Amino acid sequence: MEKLKVNLIALDLDDTLLNDERAVSDRNTEILRRCAQRGIYVVLCSGRAEDGIKPFVSRLNIAALESGKYVIAINGCSIFDMHRRLQIYKKTVSPEILLQAHKIARQEGFETEVYSEGKVFYSRETQWTLRDVRMCGLDGEEACDFENFLADSRNSFFKMLIPGEPEKIQQLQKKIKAALGEKAVVFTSKPYFLEILPPNCGKGEAIEWLASFLGIDKNTTMAFGDSMNDESMIEKCGYGVAMANGNPYIKKIADFVTDKTNNEDGVADFIEKYVL
Repeated sequence: MEKLKVNLIALDLDDTLLNDERAVSDRNTEILRRCAQRGIYVVLCSGRAEDGIKPFVSRLNIAALESGKYVIAINGCSIFDMHRRLQIYKKTVSPEILLQAHKIARQEGFETEVYSEGKVFYSRETQWTLRDVRMCGLDGEEACDFENFLADSRNSFFKMLIPGEPEKIQQLQKKIKAALGEKAVVFTSKPYFLEILPPNCGKGEAIEWLASFLGIDKNTTMAFGDSMNDESMIEKCGYGVAMANGNPYIKKIADFVTDKTNNEDGVADFIEKYVL
C-alpha cells in the first residue's frame, strides 16, 4: 500500500495509545514525536479533562511544537490550545437533559456525576464514582441538593457520566436513549461508564472543527481508536484506524485495523508502515 497523506493524527488514550499499564511506550513516543516534528498535528483525544490528558502530552514532548499544542477533551466537548492556555471550542449539556437523565438513573438505582472545568461533581460518592475520578485525574466532590445543582443555569457541565455494573448499564442506556432521542449523544465509553453528551457532539465532530480551524483537508486526518466513544472520529476522519484489540463494531466500521494491539505498539507500527 502507498504511503497515506496525513496532516493530522488524532489518538484515543485508553486501550489505544496507552498500554494496559496506562503508559505510552517508548516506541509510540518516538514515532509520534517524529510525526509532530514533520509538521503533522498530533492530537490526543480522550474522555478525560485537559488536566488528565496533559501528562501524556508531556510524555510525548510535543507541546512546545505548533503541531503538538492541541488536545481534545471530554470526548469532544472541549478543545484546548495549550500555547495560549485557551479553550477554543466548548459544548455543554442543557440542565433539562441532565435532570431528565439523572431522574431516570436514580429510578434505576444509579448515582450520576457531571464534569465541569477541573472537577467532577456527583450525587453521592460510591466505589464507581471514585473509580472514574481516579481514571480521569480530576478532583471529585459530592454536591448537595444535586437536582437543584444541575438545574442552576449558572453552572455549566460538559457531560454526565453514570457508572455501574456493565449488565445494568446496558439496560439503562436503552431507557435513556429512548427518553432523550436526538436531544443528546448517549454511549458507553467503557462497559461500566454510560456517558451523556450534547447533541451532535463527539470526538469526530471536534476533529472536523479543528481541521477546519487549521485549514486542513478532512480527508488528510487520521484517527486511532478502540471503543464506542471513538465511533464518530473513526467514521468522520479521512482514515479511521481501529486497534486490533478494539471493539468488533469499531473494527467493522474502520478503514483499517492495526496488525498489533495497544500492548504491542499498534499505533507506532501502523504509522511507521503507512505514514512515515
